[in-house]
Order: sequence, then C-alpha cells, then structure tokens
Amino acid sequence: MAAADVEVSQSLKKALVESLTAILSPQQEIRIHGEEQIKLLEVTEEFGIHLAELTIDREGALAVRQLASLILKQYVEAHWSQHSEKFRAPEAPEAAKAEIRRMLPEGLRESMSKVRSSVAYAISAIAHWDWPEAWPDLFGQLMQLITSGDANAVHGAMRVLTEFTREVTDVQMPHVAPHILPEMYRIFTQAETYSIRTRGRAVEIFNTCTMLVHSINEFHKGAAKTLLFPVLPQFAEAFAQSLAVPDGETSDSGLKMEVIKALTTLIKCFPGHMAKWMPQILPSIWNTLTESAAIYVRTVVHDTEDADDPVDSDGEVLGFENLVFSVFDFITAMIESSKFRSTVKKSTDHLMYYVVLYMQITEEQAKLWTANPNQFVEDEDDDTFSYSVRISAQDLLLQMASEFQQDSAVGIIGAVNRHLMEAEQVKNAGNVNWWKVHESCLLALGSIKSLIIDKASSGKITFDMNQFLTSVLLADLQQTVSPFLLGRALWAASRFSAAMNAELIQRFLEATVHGLHESQPPAVRISAVRAIYGFCDHLKVSETTQILVPFLPAIMECLIQLATQFASDVLALVMETISIVLTIDEAFTASCEPKVGPLSIALFLKYSQDPLVTSLVQDIFKELCANKTCHAQIQLRLLPTLISILAASPDKLPMGLQSIALDIMCVVIRNSPVPFSDALIHQAFPAVVHCTLKTDDNASMQSGGECIRAYISVTFDQIKAWHDEAGQSGIHYAVQVVSRLLNPQTSEFTAAFVGRLVAILISKAGTSLGDDVDMMLRAVLSKMQQAESLSVVQSLVMVFAHLMHTQMDAVLEFLYSVPGPTGKPALEFVLSDWVARQNMFFGHYDSKVSIMALSKLLQHAVNTSDSRLQDIIVKGEQVFNHTEGIRTRSKAASAPEQWTMIPIHIKIYKLLINELSNAMETNMSQQASAGGEDLEEDAWEDDEEEEEEDELTITDQGLLGQLSDFTSGSGLAGYDFGECDDEEEDDPDALQDPIYQMDLQAYLTEFIQQLSQQPCHSAFIGHLTDIEKTVLQSIGIMI
Repeated sequence: MAAADVEVSQSLKKALVESLTAILSPQQEIRIHGEEQIKLLEVTEEFGIHLAELTIDREGALAVRQLASLILKQYVEAHWSQHSEKFRAPEAPEAAKAEIRRMLPEGLRESMSKVRSSVAYAISAIAHWDWPEAWPDLFGQLMQLITSGDANAVHGAMRVLTEFTREVTDVQMPHVAPHILPEMYRIFTQAETYSIRTRGRAVEIFNTCTMLVHSINEFHKGAAKTLLFPVLPQFAEAFAQSLAVPDGETSDSGLKMEVIKALTTLIKCFPGHMAKWMPQILPSIWNTLTESAAIYVRTVVHDTEDADDPVDSDGEVLGFENLVFSVFDFITAMIESSKFRSTVKKSTDHLMYYVVLYMQITEEQAKLWTANPNQFVEDEDDDTFSYSVRISAQDLLLQMASEFQQDSAVGIIGAVNRHLMEAEQVKNAGNVNWWKVHESCLLALGSIKSLIIDKASSGKITFDMNQFLTSVLLADLQQTVSPFLLGRALWAASRFSAAMNAELIQRFLEATVHGLHESQPPAVRISAVRAIYGFCDHLKVSETTQILVPFLPAIMECLIQLATQFASDVLALVMETISIVLTIDEAFTASCEPKVGPLSIALFLKYSQDPLVTSLVQDIFKELCANKTCHAQIQLRLLPTLISILAASPDKLPMGLQSIALDIMCVVIRNSPVPFSDALIHQAFPAVVHCTLKTDDNASMQSGGECIRAYISVTFDQIKAWHDEAGQSGIHYAVQVVSRLLNPQTSEFTAAFVGRLVAILISKAGTSLGDDVDMMLRAVLSKMQQAESLSVVQSLVMVFAHLMHTQMDAVLEFLYSVPGPTGKPALEFVLSDWVARQNMFFGHYDSKVSIMALSKLLQHAVNTSDSRLQDIIVKGEQVFNHTEGIRTRSKAASAPEQWTMIPIHIKIYKLLINELSNAMETNMSQQASAGGEDLEEDAWEDDEEEEEEDELTITDQGLLGQLSDFTSGSGLAGYDFGECDDEEEDDPDALQDPIYQMDLQAYLTEFIQQLSQQPCHSAFIGHLTDIEKTVLQSIGIMI
C-alpha cells in the first residue's frame, strides 16, 4: 500500500475513533455530530476493516470497542450482500471482506463477553453469505477454538454456531450438518471437559438443526435420512442418559431444559423414529416433572428455600420455571402425536395431581397482586398475555380435558380429593400455606366446570357435588387465611351455579355481594366482580335470573363505587360486569340509567384514548338504548354530548375523540326503537354527515360511514323523507358520504367498510338513486385499482358480489362497458382480482356472499355461454420447481412465481370445490367439538405409510379422503378439535340476511352435483388436481 494510502487510511481510522467517542458523549450536540460523521464514514471502503480492528484491539478503550463491535454487526447486515433484506449501498469491497474475515475469529477469544458476542454475531452473519465458498476454513477455525481449552474461545465459537444455524439455508445444510452435529455430540457427552452451559449450547444447536432438517425434508425427501438419522441414535441415547443425572457439577435444570426441548422437537418432527427410545426417556421426564414439583413448591410457591437457579453463558438467570415449561411442552407434543397420546391418556390421573400442584399461587404473585390489583386482573384473565407456570399448567389441564374427557374428569376428581386431604393434614400441622393448594383445586375444577357437571350429572364420575359446594366452597368462605382463597371460592361458586339449588345460590350470592363491599381487600372485591359476572352469565343460560333481582341494587351500587375508585384493568372488568348486570331485568336497568348513564359518559370522555374502555362503554350504552323504558332518557343525556363533539373542530378535541363519538352514535342508532326521535333524525343525522364529509381522519371517515349505513339499515324511510334547508334529502347525503369514502385522494383504508354501505344503499334505494348508482360503482372500481390491502379489496369486491345475487345481467353489463386499468373491460380486472383473493377472504358472511355469487356467475356462464366471460383468462395453479429448494428472496427476485393460466369459469369451479372442502372440514371439527366422549384411540392413528426413514407424513389427500365421513348430517361424538378460527359475525345487517343462515356445504354439494350432470362438466375435469377430484368423489361424483 502506498504511503499516501496508508496515511489516508489512518486518518479515516482516527476520524472513526473520534466519531465513536463523540457518540459516547453525554452532550446531545456532540453525540448527534458523531452520528452524522459515522454516516459519512460508513460509505468508505475500509470502514468495516477499521471497525474490526477497533473491536479486537485489546489495548483500546472498552466503551469504544463495544460500540465498534455493535456498529460492525449493523455494517455486516447492511453492506455485506446486496441480497440482504437490510442492504444499503455500497456493498463492501471483496478485499475489505477478506480482511474482515481474517481478523474477526481472533475476537472470539476476547475476555469481554459483550464484545465477544457481537463478534460472534458478525461472523455468523458473514457466514450466512460467504460459507462455504468464500470462507471455506471457517468451521476448521471454529473447531480449533472449541477444542482449545480456552473458555472464552469456546463460548465465542459456540455463539457463532448458535446464531449461524438459525439462518442456515437448504443449500448450506448438507455441508453444515456433517461438520456440526458430530462435534455437538462430542461436546455434549464430554461432561468433564466442557461446562454445563457449553453443553447446553450444543443441545440448542442440535435442536435448531433438527427443526431446519425437518423443514428441508418437506422439499427434499430423504434429507433427514442423510443428515440427521445417522447421528440420531447416539443423541437420543445421550439425552435419555443425561436426564437421569442428578443436578450437580455436570447437570442442572438449564441443561435438562435444553435436552427436553430437543426431545420435544424430535417427537414432533420424527415420532416414528423416536418411538424406540420413549421407554427410556419417559421415566426420566416423569421424574423431572415430579421432583421439580417438590422443588418448585418449596422455592417458588412457598418461598421457604432459596432457588439455586443456574446462569447461562451470557449472564442471564435460567429460572427454574423454564424447566417446568419444557416438560409441559413435551407432554403437549405427546398429546398432539398419534403415536404417543395414548401414553398420556393412561397417565392422566397422575398428571392431574401434579398439574394442580403447579397451578398454585406463588409468594411473588401474592405480593405483586396485593400491591397491584390491576396486575391481578391482567394475570388471571382468561385471555391474558402474561405467562407463568400457573398459566402453563392451566393450559395443559384444559388441553387434557379437551382431548381425554372421561379420563380427565376422573383424574381431576381423584387429584383434588387427594390434595384436599393432604392440605387438611398440613393445615392441622400449622403450615400457613395450606390454602394455596385449596385455591388451585378450585381453579382447576372451575376451569373445566362444564366437563365436571356433565360427567357428574350423567353418573360417569363419582363426585358428590353438594358436598363439594357445602363442605369445601362454603367452608373456604369462612376462612380468613388469604383474600385469594376467599376470592377463588366466590369465583368457583359462580362457575358451579348450574349445579346448585335456589337456596344454595342465594347463600353464595349473599357472600358475593358482601365480597364487593369497600371494606374487603381488593383481591376479594375483584374476585367478587368476576363471580357476579359468572352468576349473571350462567343464570341467563338456565333462565333463572329472577333469583338475582333482589340483589341487583346492592350489586350495582358496589360496581359503580368500584368504577370510580379503580382504573385500567380493574375498571374494564367492572364495566364488563355492569354491562351484563344491565341485561338481567329490564325494570331494574331503567332505574339504573340516572347513575349508569352519567358514569358511562364520564368514562367515555376520560378514557377516549383507551380502546378497551370505549368498547365497554358502547356495550353499556347498547343496553340502555335498547331498554324500552329508558331509551329516551339516555338519548336526552347522551346525544347533546355526541353532537357537540361532532360539530367541534378536530384540533380542539383530543385525538380520536370524534371517531369514538361516531362509534357510540352508531350504537345508539342500531339499538334505538323506530321510528327515531326528532333528535336522532334532525340533529344527529346532519351532525354525522357533516363530520364525515369534513374530516381528514381515516378512522372518523370509517366510523361515519358505518353510522350512515346504520341509519339506512334501521330507518331508511325516515332518512329518505328528511331534507335539509336547501331541499337535499338524506339519501343525497348518504351518496355524498360514499363518494367521500371512495375518493381516490383519500387513504385506501377509508374504504375498509364501504362495501356494505354501498350494497345496502343500492338495495334499499333501488332505482330512486338514478345515475348515482353508476357514479358509485365507478368510484368503487377506481378505488379497487388503488387498493392493496386484503380487507379493502374484499370490501369493494363485496359490492359486485351482492349485485350478482340480484342483478346479474346489470352488473355484468356495467363492468363490461367500463374500461379497466389496462384498457380492457373492467369485468376482467374485477373477476381476476376477485378469484385471486377469494381463498383469503375472511368472515363467514362475506365468504358466503362471495362464493355463492361466484356460483351464480358460473351457472350464468354455463346457461348462457356469455361471450363477455369467454375470453377472460386468469391464474390457475402455481408451478413449483421441486429442484429449486427453499425459495429465498433473492431467488424470488431473479425467478418470479410461475402460474398456469385457465379460463375464468374453470377457476371459479376450482374455487367452489376448495370452499366445499373447507366447509366439510369445518363441519367435521364442529361436530367433533359438540360430542361428549373421547374418540376411540384407533381413530387417531394416522393412516400413513411410513417412509424408509420411518418418518410420519400426513398428506392432504389423507384428510380429504375422510371428508365424506363427515357430511353435515353425520354425527361424530368426541374430541374437541379446537375453536373455529373465524369469529362469529356480529354485524346486524349480515345476521338479518338469509345468506348468513345458508348451509354452505349443503348448498355447494347440491350445486356441484347438479353441475356435474351438465355436458360442459367433462371439460372441467382435465383441469382438476388429484385433491380436487377426491373432494368430488366424497360427494358421489365419480371422475
């Protein structure tokens, strides 16, 4: 290098050091200047080299080295390869890359763990692009470090492998696995040579490789046989042996956790291969579960001993809870595997005993919940985002109760009886913590109360319900040992109200109302609120709410008091309970309006930024507006506030307040009796219109559109009859709102709900709209050309789908006469976009409207041979290159996706078959969920033929082959396949449409069967896949 070049290089390096030092300055101006200098230096050719030199310079200042290592990580991500998602020009020169690769491995010996970890990350990121071609000796260098005996070097090299294996590609794995896996086995089994943490890291790397090999095996059959199965026997043997080693110098809970995680992956991915080792593994897993329970209770639940939690190689504490989580995950994986679920089923009674132990409240939780009632509500909510051993154990309980109903019911009763007996013994011995297992027993039984009540009432389990309610629940309410036990007893009582007589319900209601009083601890009051909700909910189902009526005044008084004393999660729980209390007795609800109405308005104004509180406020307003006695009162109280907000300038209001006001107005419109009051028509309607037309806020425009739809839906005649001073009608303004929402200059999200507004406006107004129909449909088309989001496209497509149900010829003629974005008729554009996205449409109602519209379009095409449809060609099946491997972003950029091209009527037919298949699967799941007994075990055995490598594979054809057994009329008792993914429809207009009630499976079955009799059907068959043909065969159409 010439002297001048060296001088320039050194000056750049000096400038870099100065910039890094400036960034570390406490003074903001200096820090900002340093960051700006770094941006300038970042594009120089030797920037990365200088960063690497500073990072590994052991004589340099520690803070500068750490910062240099962090920026080096970012530099590699941004400038190493142009194929990186984070790439920014320029790409580092090859000479600089080579020099950085030469220097960095030395940084893995660094004594400072933060610097060492940053270097390891940079090396792994470089290896992702450069190994093995540009860096063939990397693994040799790493293996030298691992065998060097230097603890820092071992940690650094293992960190590289940990990070690298997470990003290994299918092309690299055949080179990686033969190098890494044998070394990881050697490290794991040499307990005297390597530390526990290094050995744990080896197991983690094995686990990562296993998951990647399983993924690759889906594309490259035989990959697992080549890359994993040769080493699997020795790993499985070593894992089984390691679980039996007691904690000490060569094993601890952190290592066992990693081993169990790896075993969980193996039984998920390769159950057939793991079956032979399960007899050796399961006793150790069971011992881990049972021995850990005793340790967990002592060190965490009771906190009578200090936990000896291990620390990982990065200084993070490995809490003992992580081992418990891993065991629960292992059991869950067994339940989900057809090969191993019977093993869990046989052990249900023993498992239940330990699950209840793990569900106990810990000392830390008790202290936290006492100090922070909001956290108590959050952690104990059914939909909590918190996670703990208690929640994990409860999840396992619920899964077992769902999968093995009879065995779980018997098992939990036996476990609870045993725990209650043992609790009585420790209580008599003076142990103050006896109440915790009582509380967890009540939580366990209450969590699966429907199963317990069902099995007990049908005589399938031996359980004295009355004795439990009186001798356990009522007795626990007399205890003063803990507010959490009192609260849980109230909650459990509400869960079992269906099994109580009127006298017993009254006794528990008295106790619950007493628990609401201000004199009680927050935990008791919160639990009493939950119990009130439970009593209301369950007594409504049994239509015995009259027993609640005498208690309602006291309940509401306490709830209103709580709402003024608490905020956040507690407030939300109280509001939810107020809402359900208002549904119990119409006369009582009307009497509450003078207190509940002002409270709800105040909460709406105070918490307008809180979406949960505003949603709950709307629920309360819904009940008050629907009440025949007090609807006028709440309108008189609420409408002036809402109208003043809508009329105000947005910059004078809190952000989002107008949108929430419009949402509440929509609730008032939907739930008020017709005909509407003068205030709702002559004051509220113009306020809604003018706010929607003037606002620039997307949310306000959406909410305003929904308000207008509600007016059109509920009281169309009144809106049609209303005119302003200029003589313009309500319908005129509704069309203006539609135009505003579809304006090409507004965000596409303003049109997220406009489809149903346009559809109902055309449906209600009909020909009276005149040319406005054409204008609105053109606006829909224009917006559709801009839209990218699925929800927006779906909303817009629904306009044409609705019209096809009633005005097929008119909508086809309109779309054919209007040009699309390419100059061809818009019909081709709309149908192409529609059929391309149909399988992604969401919501029961929209899906039905869409698929039934397509069926009508197909019927029209078959009956009329409509020339407007004959030349429309759309994407059919995606063409995959099975020799390509995993499709990376760089591959996708260089080789775009390929599709077959087929006529539109063929595409529609294929979509109908797919929707039929989905409907069959949904009905199968729902019928299974509605059953009461476990499926016979052999019904769960997969009907697969294991491949040579003994790997389980489940094909689509395997599922579809069973569909004919689960038609809508068949009955299947038993296993709960899980909740349906689609949320229930809550849109009033959708619920009133007969299409919503249509049995889609029956409709499509009949339609396709009739179509199969048509002469044209033979032309469809050649375009069908094997899976589609199987679906047709399941409904009796022979191909």
